[in-house]
Amino acid sequence: MKQSWRCWPSSPSTKTGEPPPLAEIIDHIIVRYHDRHREQLPELILQATKVERVHADKPSVPRGLAKYLTLLHEELSSHMMKEEQILFPMIKQGMGGQAMGPISVMESEHDDAGELLEVIKHTTHNVTPPPEACTTWKAMYNGINEMIDDLMEHISLENNVLFPRALAGE
Repeated sequence: MKQSWRCWPSSPSTKTGEPPPLAEIIDHIIVRYHDRHREQLPELILQATKVERVHADKPSVPRGLAKYLTLLHEELSSHMMKEEQILFPMIKQGMGGQAMGPISVMESEHDDAGELLEVIKHTTHNVTPPPEACTTWKAMYNGINEMIDDLMEHISLENNVLFPRALAGE
């Protein structure tokens, strides 16, 4: 993931082989991940609520999934707001070297999100729809898999690229 910036076609720095500036990485994170999570999670919560209601009598229904997705949505919303209003402006102003406190909080919250993803995976039998799953159920699981992939890429980019470079004073 440390060279994930190479696949950004819009980055002028990729033409020279240099990593993009931190401000460009931050803008990418907001557009590619934060905005996407804000779209994904409300839709997944609606789908989970519907699946749990319609299929309540089935033993394979992912009971509690809407609750766990709602909790993830709330935690991520708060987390992304802190990044966008506090941490990212610090980094963009060249104060990343002084951001150990906020970065430690963000990394801890990343760990919390990872733990919640494990609960979601357990609740959904590793996000595997049962044979009797309806179209909504299957679409929801596809969406959950996409959200998990997006969130893990997002966390990795911050933990392994953005935060170390910011702390190094770039």
